[in-house]
Amino acid sequence: MKKKQHENSKRWGLTFSLMLFVFGVVMAAMLAAVTIVYILYKVGLLNSLMERILELKQNPALMECDPGSLSFLPVFAELFGLMIFCGLLALALTWFFGKRALNPLRKVIDATHKVANGDFSVRVELKGIGELEELSRSFNKMAKELSTIETLRSDFINAFSHQFKTPLMSVEGFAELLKEGGQSPEEQQDYLDIIIEESKRLTTLATNTLTLSKYEHVEIVTDKAPFRLDEQVRQIVALIAPQWMAKGLAINVELDEVTLNGNEELTQQIWLNLLENAIKFSPQGSTIQIRLNRQGKQVRFAIQDEGMGMDEQAQAHCFDKFYQADTSRSNTGNGLGLAIVKRIVDLYGGSVEVQSEPNQGCTFIVIL
Repeated sequence: MKKKQHENSKRWGLTFSLMLFVFGVVMAAMLAAVTIVYILYKVGLLNSLMERILELKQNPALMECDPGSLSFLPVFAELFGLMIFCGLLALALTWFFGKRALNPLRKVIDATHKVANGDFSVRVELKGIGELEELSRSFNKMAKELSTIETLRSDFINAFSHQFKTPLMSVEGFAELLKEGGQSPEEQQDYLDIIIEESKRLTTLATNTLTLSKYEHVEIVTDKAPFRLDEQVRQIVALIAPQWMAKGLAINVELDEVTLNGNEELTQQIWLNLLENAIKFSPQGSTIQIRLNRQGKQVRFAIQDEGMGMDEQAQAHCFDKFYQADTSRSNTGNGLGLAIVKRIVDLYGGSVEVQSEPNQGCTFIVIL
């Protein structure tokens, strides 16, 4: 209630200020007029005018027989000049105070021009009037958001260019070597394998980029239907069995029977990317723990590996697009998997977090 009253009082701020401004200009002009009239009265000009008018009112015949009776007209001219002076004074005061009153808006206009020209560091600080303070906060928030978007766009372009350029250079380099000839059959086979692997990397990068772009333009989860979440996780583990079996990993699975009302294809991307990420960072012959259980109206999924773990900085950025804490493994991923997970979980209105310490493995927890 108090907050609403405070907001209403702020809405009156600009109206009240404009009212005071107009009232102040009128009062200043009136004060100037009264001061000049008082001066005329003190020097006697006003008295002579009033006496002459009273005389003519008592004896109108003087207007016909005494042309000198019109001698009071110069005084009228002085009063008319006084009116013009007061009008010009009011106009000058209006211009002076109006210019000061509009200074905050000019600051916002100038700042808007700077933002339009690409300077997102500009900020506006307006004080005193509620609406102007609100305008200041809104403008600064907008500039900050635009600055963040521009930074993300720049980082995205740089990272994407790097991710895209590296495999292309490998493909180009080894293709040129094959064209030159002179290699043994074994070397030719190695070069072809590298070209195939780098081509797969490009395909995966393009697919993941398009997938993330698609999900970023989705605001709600559609095509919902009940499905067995535990069975879906089992299918994902079986689907990528060649990957974890190639590293000699053990997968321990503890899944409660859980039915989720959601988009099955969309949800599958969560477990697929988390499991592939765990396999990527798990050392040879280690174990991955997967648990799924229902907690009240929520579903909790946890996947734990025995890999290298992450420090605080890596944990803070692991869900950013193209971020890779361990650059030595950049040839096995493109830094989009966890970003896709985060986006899908956000669409469900859930949460995803990572618990980790260096050399102690990672645990990713998803709440839906």
